[in-house]
Amino acid sequence: MEPTNNTNNNTIFQKIWLWMLGIGPGIFCIGYTIGTGSVTSMAKAGSEFGMQLLWVLVLSCVFAWVLMEAYGRYAVVTGQTSIYSYKTKLKGGKLISFLIVGGIILAQWNSLSGILGLSANAIYEMILLFFPNMEGGSSYWIILGIAIVLILVMYAFLWVGQYSFFEKVLVVFVSIMGLSFIISMFMVLPDPSQMARGLIPSVPQVAGGKLLVAAFVGTTMAAPTFVVRPLLMKGKGWGPGNTKDQSRDALTGAVLMLVINLSIMAAATGALHSEGKTIEKVMDMVYLLEPVAGKFAVALFMTGALSAGLSSIFPILMVAPLLVADYKEGELDTGSVRFKVLTGIACIVGLTVPILGANPIFAQILTQVAAVFVLPLVIACIMYLVNQKSLMGNQKAGLWLNFGLLSAFVFACIISYTGAVALIELL
Repeated sequence: MEPTNNTNNNTIFQKIWLWMLGIGPGIFCIGYTIGTGSVTSMAKAGSEFGMQLLWVLVLSCVFAWVLMEAYGRYAVVTGQTSIYSYKTKLKGGKLISFLIVGGIILAQWNSLSGILGLSANAIYEMILLFFPNMEGGSSYWIILGIAIVLILVMYAFLWVGQYSFFEKVLVVFVSIMGLSFIISMFMVLPDPSQMARGLIPSVPQVAGGKLLVAAFVGTTMAAPTFVVRPLLMKGKGWGPGNTKDQSRDALTGAVLMLVINLSIMAAATGALHSEGKTIEKVMDMVYLLEPVAGKFAVALFMTGALSAGLSSIFPILMVAPLLVADYKEGELDTGSVRFKVLTGIACIVGLTVPILGANPIFAQILTQVAAVFVLPLVIACIMYLVNQKSLMGNQKAGLWLNFGLLSAFVFACIISYTGAVALIELL
């Protein structure tokens, strides 16, 4: 009987693995959107405001689903990519393409710097748990050294790997991250009534409240998540026969984004908010979580946080070459000189926060806010494209998709305004 059980178990695990690989573009998007930026924003919001900003998260994930569906449908029906379509099918397309590509690359390279700073700080603070004597004046150089080693290792993977390899790595990181955060949430689950109240729209009337709202949207409704989706689908060979596959992929990606981000916010709320504690450093969440949930929960949360950081570095490093390939209507060639040069520049820019010794949490939140400003343009472009009968045929956007896209556009405009106001208030 035992061999039969083992065979069944292996079959189940194989099916789960194949299912995860089957939603490859969705996995890329999850790995991209849920990084240390999400962990930071959700944990800080949960510790300071409880579940008050849950409505922002829910709306962001719903609209992210709508946009992934729209861009995915356009990709499988037309076989064309996003940036190239902007360039060739929109009036003023070259300027629009330049603004979107430039805005996304600038925001994401800055975000990489925050992610690398957070990851390096987290690793350093974990080392201090075992070697407390290392704390002191040399911390700056140790953190910088960790950041350099980390980005060099990632860059080395990019030199030798293919997209299919990156996809498999992301599946592992995303799986570990998701399980870690979900289990942590159930260990310190907040009051369900507090979660219900969080669905009522409100903005904390305190310093930093508007900034966090914008950061929420910037990390969840991330423009590259949608823009690069057609190129990833082209790489997988998805066409008109994969309309149901892409819809399942979009829904699965959005649901997983909601569940994982909700888990982080709820864990921070349950462990910290009721105690009136907030986080200012990477390890604050860990130190404050331990008395409430124990060392096992701490280990789980840290595993999730590091997996989040590592899962987002790969996609962000690949954003620039993905967008340039998209502009030229080509395919991503991980062996090209262009790929290696652009990812190399990203690595150098990514070291900015560690070199400056800036507060990585604050830097990460700022970069997430910056990401929202290109979002209305990205939504407006796909609204036009999916409503063209000449391009979409019978798959042209219907009433519900158009309603979702219009709602997402209005939401993105409001959040962009909120982010601009928040940044002005900081000056």
